[in-house]
Amino acid sequence: MTTMTEASVREFKMPDVGEGLTEAEILKWFVQPGDTVTDGQVVCEVETAKAAVELPIPYDGVVRDLHFPEGTTVDVGTSIIAVDVSGGAAPEPAPAAEQPAVSRPAEEPKAEGSGRQPVLVGYGVATSSTRRRPRKGPEVPVQQASTAIQTELNGHGAAPSAAPAVKERPLAKPPVRKLAKDLGVDLTTVVPTGPDGVITREDVHAAVAQPRVPQPAAPVAAAPAPAPAAVPYDTTRETRVPIKGVRKATAAAMVGSAFTAPHVTEFVTVDVTRTMKLVEELKEDKEFADLRVNPLLLIAKALLVAIRRNPDVNASWDEAAQEIVVKHYVNLGIAAATPRGLIVPNIKDAHAKTLPQLAESLGELVSTARDGKTSPAAMQNGTVTITNVGVFGVDTGTPILNPGESAILAVGAIKLQPWVHKGKVKPRQVTTLALSFDHRLVDGELGSKVLADVAAILEQPKRLITWA
Repeated sequence: MTTMTEASVREFKMPDVGEGLTEAEILKWFVQPGDTVTDGQVVCEVETAKAAVELPIPYDGVVRDLHFPEGTTVDVGTSIIAVDVSGGAAPEPAPAAEQPAVSRPAEEPKAEGSGRQPVLVGYGVATSSTRRRPRKGPEVPVQQASTAIQTELNGHGAAPSAAPAVKERPLAKPPVRKLAKDLGVDLTTVVPTGPDGVITREDVHAAVAQPRVPQPAAPVAAAPAPAPAAVPYDTTRETRVPIKGVRKATAAAMVGSAFTAPHVTEFVTVDVTRTMKLVEELKEDKEFADLRVNPLLLIAKALLVAIRRNPDVNASWDEAAQEIVVKHYVNLGIAAATPRGLIVPNIKDAHAKTLPQLAESLGELVSTARDGKTSPAAMQNGTVTITNVGVFGVDTGTPILNPGESAILAVGAIKLQPWVHKGKVKPRQVTTLALSFDHRLVDGELGSKVLADVAAILEQPKRLITWA
C-alpha cells in the first residue's frame, strides 16, 4: 500500500465563482475517492446565488477525500476536496474485517449513482461554515432497507444468507430532485424512464398522478381500535422550501430595489399587427436561416432604438459618489424562468448588434438559461431589461427594476382584439407594454418618450429603418 505524506496532498478550496459571492452549494460530485484527475477536469457542480457552475480541478493527482457531501452549502475559501499529487497509486481500502462499523447519521445524503461513496469517516457533521439541506421524514436505515429488498426478491420473510447490498440513491438531476421535494414525492418509489435509469420530470408528475394505496394497520394485543378514517390523497397541507440559491438572491435584490429606487410604471396598448407580419417574413429570409425569430426579437430592437433616441434613460445612480452615470452602451437583460428560479442574463453591447446578430444572441441566451449553464458574468453589469410576461398569457404587470438599472420593459400577451383601424373596427394583434423606471434618474417626460417610441416602432416597424 502506497503511503501519502501531507506534503503531497493539495487542498482545493471553494472559489469565488461570482462577484462578491460568499458561499455555494455542492450540487453534484463527478469524482470519488481513488479517482485519477487531471488539470482542468471538472470535479463538481455547485450552485451560487446566481447560477450553477462547474468547477475544474487545477492540478493532476488522485482524489483522496471529498470533504462535504452533495447538498452542503460551503463558504468561499473552505477546502472541499483533497488530491494526492505525488503521482503514486490510490490508497487501497482496508479489509472489511479491519474496518470499524460506522453508523451513518440520518441526515447524511446517500451516494449519487453507481459506486458513489458517502461522506468519509472523520469529517462528521458540518461545522458552522456549512449548512446541510434539511430532510423531511424519517430515513430507513441502510441495513433495514437492503433486507427488505432481498426479502421481496426471495418471496418470503426470512433474512437472506448473503450479505445485504447498500441501497443506491435514485438517479435524478438536481432540478428533478427539487421538483420531487416540492411535490412531496419519494424518488425511491418513482419508476425511471430516462436513459440509464435516470428519473425525469415526467416520471415525478406521473408518480403524483398515481393514487396512494393505504397500508394496513399493524395488529395490537389489546382490543382493536376503530378503523381510522380514509386518508385523503393530499395528506400534506404545507410545504416548506429552504430560501437559498437563486431565489434567495433574487428576493434580496428585489427588496433592495423596491425600497431604494422610487418606481414609476407607465402603460400603453399598441397594435402590433404589422410587427407580427414582419416576424413571419423574417422567418423566410435567408439572413435568419437557423435563427430563432419571434416578436421578442423586434421588441428588443425597438427598445434599443428608443434608447438611442433617448440616451439619458440608460443610466445608473451612484449614491456613494452622488453622481448619475450615463452609459453609452446597452447590456440588454432578458428575464428567464429556469428550474432554479428567475434569472436575468444580459446581452453585452446589444446596441452594436445587427438584427441577425441580436437574434443569435437571444437564442444562445435562452438556450443556456434553460440548460442551467448561465455563468455569473452573464448576469452582471446589465443596464436595462425586458421581461416577457405575455408567454404566460398575462396582459401586463408592474415590473421591479433590477438593482443598478434605470428601466425595465414588461411585454404582455399578444392577442387578437377589436381595434379601430383606418376608421373601422377590425380584428388586430394587440399587446400592452409597461415601462417601470427609476424616478431619480428618469422623469415622467423621458420615461413617456421611451415608451411611446417603443410603441410607435412596434406599430410601424419600418421605423426601425427610418429612425436608425
